[in-house]
Amino acid sequence: MYEIFVRTHFSAAHYLRNYPGQCEHLHGHNWSVEVAVRAERLNEIDVGIDFRDLKRVVNSVLDELDHTNINEHPAFQESNPSSELLARYIYRRVSEGLESFDGVEVARVTVGETPQTGVTYWE
Repeated sequence: MYEIFVRTHFSAAHYLRNYPGQCEHLHGHNWSVEVAVRAERLNEIDVGIDFRDLKRVVNSVLDELDHTNINEHPAFQESNPSSELLARYIYRRVSEGLESFDGVEVARVTVGETPQTGVTYWE
């Protein structure tokens, strides 16, 4: 089994509804994101998945969020765009984007609001 990852980032604003503190106000982050995938085997050129392909899938998801108010995104109309739910959302959307890559699946997604704080999600 191989684990392949990309690290990237995006910038966006959010607020946490009913939060008992300053995070209830609109504020922004430079979110760090690490997406790791598992590959059971290597392909004909001896890679699990080309980094370019993985970056393309991840970036297509992050492009939906970059420079937005995440609370306005359809996926977060009824729920808070917390780091936890953001990591889960990215995990599931990247999983959809990898469906055409045989034997490759998302292992985990880590989202960081700051260099010192973050969340990892896996299923």
